[in-house]
Amino acid sequence: MAADFLAIGIDEKLHQALKQVGITEPTQIQEQVIPVLLAGKDVIAQAQTGTGKTFAFLLPVIQNIDTKKPYVQSLIITPTRELALQVTAEAKRLAPVKGVTMLTAYGGQDVTQQIKKLKGNIHIVIGTPGRLLDHIRRKTVNFSRVSTLVLDEADQMLDMGFLKDVEQIIQQTPEGRQTMLFSATMPEEIRSLASRYMRDPAHVRVKSKNITLDEIKQIVIETTDRSKQDALFKIIDEYQPFMAIIFCRTKRRVSALNITLQRHGYNSDEIHGDITQTKREKVMRAFRKANVQLLVATDVAARGLDITGVTHIFNYDIPQDTESYIHRIGRTGRAGQAGVAITFVTPRDRNALNMIEKGIKATLEKRRVTRSETLRAAEDALSERREIHKARPKHKFQGRRWDKGRTDKKPFGGEHPAFNKKRKPAKKMSPKKAGVI
Repeated sequence: MAADFLAIGIDEKLHQALKQVGITEPTQIQEQVIPVLLAGKDVIAQAQTGTGKTFAFLLPVIQNIDTKKPYVQSLIITPTRELALQVTAEAKRLAPVKGVTMLTAYGGQDVTQQIKKLKGNIHIVIGTPGRLLDHIRRKTVNFSRVSTLVLDEADQMLDMGFLKDVEQIIQQTPEGRQTMLFSATMPEEIRSLASRYMRDPAHVRVKSKNITLDEIKQIVIETTDRSKQDALFKIIDEYQPFMAIIFCRTKRRVSALNITLQRHGYNSDEIHGDITQTKREKVMRAFRKANVQLLVATDVAARGLDITGVTHIFNYDIPQDTESYIHRIGRTGRAGQAGVAITFVTPRDRNALNMIEKGIKATLEKRRVTRSETLRAAEDALSERREIHKARPKHKFQGRRWDKGRTDKKPFGGEHPAFNKKRKPAKKMSPKKAGVI
């Protein structure tokens, strides 16, 4: 049986606050990390979302705040607005019992309101790299007395190109601070960052908690690299998902697949590390409202998203380990609702599939989709979408873009006044007036 929070060093006030929100026993990562953090050591924790890592760093951070000191004592950096808000929501369940105040800073908010709040008594700042750097450059925040620094989802910050920004922020904090780094994976760049800014850190690695797969129907579609895309279209048309996430291995494959889906008439959008924070927020708002049906994403970009109503998961590229597979498909079949997870497997993916089946201790249902089958389905679906498109009313001035280098083509009809306007011939100018002589 796991120890309770009092046994690992959490004080009575926080213990009672945890009990009020229904948390009575620490998770594996909390049990391992909290005593080390309360002892003042730096920690590198390799853990995915769903392990309880947020409370693993929030509890020591909040407990160590001295509320008599009216300045920023803890800084928590997250890669995205969604994660910043999730951390803030968890912190708000605990901080009031200790009298701890906090501010969440991310792009898209009114910066003047943030500046106004920063002039007050703020103990913890939770923010994204871009907005934190903005405040540093404006000199509206002071991190020179920060005693604890948390880097949450460090590998996602790497994927989104934020590491240089993060380093600039770290350099604004004192060298004697305590640093906590949490990351699902540990690429070389993250290890290098840790070696530069952490002092003899303790290493903790925890696998994600088991996600119940009972409510998720798991299917493998056997196809080939050549037929994979058409197989995806056929399966989407067959299953008609209400909301689905399509996982790809790389940012480039995400963008390429999303463009192809849109060209074929599907309602899709994408998230990955190269899109801006503003674009990401816009896409996620649309997906949450079900205005976008298919969300194409990388593992890292989709991490930490908590979206209700996802009916289908499509592993367009097979995950490389069991844990990633469970983490992906666990986004459907939530709260007792049924879900469907479909994984596309080519001959080169056999080893990865065998490893996943061994990891989940189950043999997945398999179905072969041939090229001729996908071509017939694609032709039927495309014809149907063309008919729907033809039935839609056209805007009066709707037309194609001009070809590069061509000035003799007009959009359909050329009805717009700008296209029918006659141009006056250019006036001839004497060489002297033109400045030639």
